[in-house]
This record gives sequence, C-alpha cells and structure tokens, in this order.
Amino acid sequence: MDRAEHTPVCVADYERLARGRLDEGALAYLTGGAADEITQRWNREAFDRIAIIPRVLRGGSGGNTRLELLGRSYAHPIFVAPTAHQKLAHPHGELGTAVAAEAQEACMVLSCQASLAMEEVAAAGATCRWFQLYLQPAREATVQLVRRAEAAGFQVLVVTIDAPVNGARNREQRAGFAMPAEAAAQNLAGLPSPEPPHLHEGASVVFGHYMGIAPTWDDIAWLKSVTTLPIIVKGILAPTDAVNAVDIGVAGIAVSNHGGRTLDTAIATIDALPAIAAAVGARVPLLLDGGVRRGTDVLKALALGATAVMVGRPVVCGLAVAGTLGVSHVLRLLRDEFEIAMALAGCRSLADITSDLVVVRAR
Repeated sequence: MDRAEHTPVCVADYERLARGRLDEGALAYLTGGAADEITQRWNREAFDRIAIIPRVLRGGSGGNTRLELLGRSYAHPIFVAPTAHQKLAHPHGELGTAVAAEAQEACMVLSCQASLAMEEVAAAGATCRWFQLYLQPAREATVQLVRRAEAAGFQVLVVTIDAPVNGARNREQRAGFAMPAEAAAQNLAGLPSPEPPHLHEGASVVFGHYMGIAPTWDDIAWLKSVTTLPIIVKGILAPTDAVNAVDIGVAGIAVSNHGGRTLDTAIATIDALPAIAAAVGARVPLLLDGGVRRGTDVLKALALGATAVMVGRPVVCGLAVAGTLGVSHVLRLLRDEFEIAMALAGCRSLADITSDLVVVRAR
C-alpha cells in the first residue's frame, strides 16, 4: 500500500481506515445504523443534493468563524456530538476525544453513556462543558446525574429525547455485538433502574414496559425545575415538536435523527431543518447532526438555519485510527474546509451565511 493510501486527507479517509482498525462488533456499533440504514444514507445524500451559489469579490480583512451561543463564545460552529462507549474505538476513549477537542477549540458534548466518568473527562479541558443526558426512569437517578454534571462544571444539558427504545440494529445483530465491560457506561453505574414488569405471554415489551417509562413533555418541564443549566432537547424532526419545546422554555433544539440509529426511514436532518427554522424563527438556537462530512456541509447547514453542527462518527473514526491525534486531525480538517468554503462563497463571518447561498437540486 502506498503513502497516499495511508495518509488521511479528509473524513472519508478516516472512515475507510477505521474499518481496518475496529473489530466487526465495534465497527457495527460505532458506524452502523438501524434496520436497512436508509436514514443513515439519506443524511449524507441530502447534503449532496444541496448546491452552493457562491458570491464573489467580497474579500477583506477581519474574517472569522466565531460564534456566540447561550451567552458564551466559541471559536467555530463545529461541535463534537455525544457519542457513547468510545473505548470501543480506542483505550483512551472520551478522554482522548476531549483532549483533541480542547486542542482544536471545539465544544464537546459528553455522552451520558461515556465509558469514562464525567468528572474525569471534564477535567481534560474547558471545551468539554456540555453534557448529554438521558432522562432516567427514576427521577432521583436523573437528579443525581444532573447534580454531578453541575459539580463537574458542565454548563449545558443536551437531553436526548428520540430513543425511548433502541432501533432495530441489524448490523450489530449480525456481528453478534455485546458491549465489553471496559467500554460500559460509567456514569450510569449503580443508578436505580426499575425492573421490567412480569408480562403475560404474548404481551409487548415495547408497549408493556418501555413506553410506560418513556419520557414525556412533562419530564422536560420538570427537569427545568430542578436545574438552572440551559437545556437543549436533541432529537426533534417535526416543526410542531420544535414549537412545543420552545413554548416549554428550552434553551435550544438539536435537529437530529440519532444518526439513523433509531427509526429507519426517518427524514434526513438537513431536510427537516428548514421547516423547523421557519417554525421557531430566532427564538432559540438550532443545532444539527447527521451526515456532516465536509466543511461545505457546515456551510449548507448554517445557510438553512442551523447555529452550529455536531459531528459524531467522524470523531470516533479518527479516534480508532490515531487516538487523540486522529480526532484532532478530523476536527482540523473540517474547520479548514469550512473556512475555505466560507471564503469561496464570499462569507467573512457566520452572519454572511444566508439562505440565498444554497439551492436544493431536484432529485
């Protein structure tokens, strides 16, 4: 194999190289989707249907990618998405990712299901200050997680709301994947969890158990009452749900389909974004994840209403290939590509990235 095949120059190269670093089970978990993986594919294909209409002769000094969000300043709008069980990719796990995010000034959202304790990861740097939360069946368990996050210095809670049950992960099933002990969710260890009820023969465990303990809008309102941290709800695809969330008083919305890992054939996130942006206007910031693989994707997302994007699979592929250095390189590549895209589209600041920069091509 020659040098060109070894040296990654874009996210796709890291994804290709990761396939040779991970065993079949870890690869299935970290990079796979639900069922036939159609939504996962649509997330990517939807970006490819969007064309950029660049503006020219708009140079000048003072350009930057700086972002003001929820009262804080960020160097750029490329965030690290909450991705669980990162020790599947590399022994350093989330700690390696946090160090890389700090080096690249990228805000990192730590997964509730991280394979390291939140306190240990938070100590790695100031860019890891958002904590992703799954509402627990027992409210006292949720409060315990929130208090730990507050004490560790996390400044924002990102509440994932789109996975009351797991999707049908056929790729993981075919690989016979089982979570190894070293990659288990450390933040959930020891928390109370209601035992599944005894169901009569033929009863549905989905409706007889999981939906009975699934979060509701009332739980989001309750969560707001027990913490002063800003709450972003992650997993919204419908404009009516976005309006509900804003009316309850959330601080932000993450337009997400869980990376295509829950409901297969759900709408691609970039396709859902414009209607949500139209429904909520400028009332709250909008984040987007799913399918972001190029700096041009970041430009397109911001043009269609996103405030920032989050990247997950590219990060764990970088981690699998080269640990902390791999994650750092992935984030640097995306930021460099984004700056190039801005410059070539005639944008010197994020405020210049407007909807007239893009058009959706016919299918």
